[in-house]
Amino acid sequence: MEAKIRHLEMIQEVISRMAGNSFSLKGWAVTLVAGIFALSGTVAGKVSYLIAFMPIFIFWVLDAFYLSKERAYRALYRHVSQSKENDIDFSMDTRPFSGKENKLWRCMLSATELLFYFPLAALSAVIIILWS
Repeated sequence: MEAKIRHLEMIQEVISRMAGNSFSLKGWAVTLVAGIFALSGTVAGKVSYLIAFMPIFIFWVLDAFYLSKERAYRALYRHVSQSKENDIDFSMDTRPFSGKENKLWRCMLSATELLFYFPLAALSAVIIILWS
């Protein structure tokens, strides 16, 4: 039972790290977009405002990547938790668990991603329309 607990702890540490990375990316996305708008106020032109969409998209993709990896490790965690003690091999390979729900585009369209990045993009669009 000790080996199973150790393996589950290892997997849980990776899941926690992925969740922490996702949280950091969201913070950086807001900070960079706000910074771009603050600097764009001094430079005339819509192009400087449109640059704000680049970090939104880039961080959206990166965040979805971490979410897809986190989902794969959660599936590995479920597998290990249901395995017998004799079958514990301390494998961290998530390839067998990278299913349909872990695809990058599906993660980008997940509720947690859409509810953060879509309003950020929409708010940016409103700011561009109102300030231009």
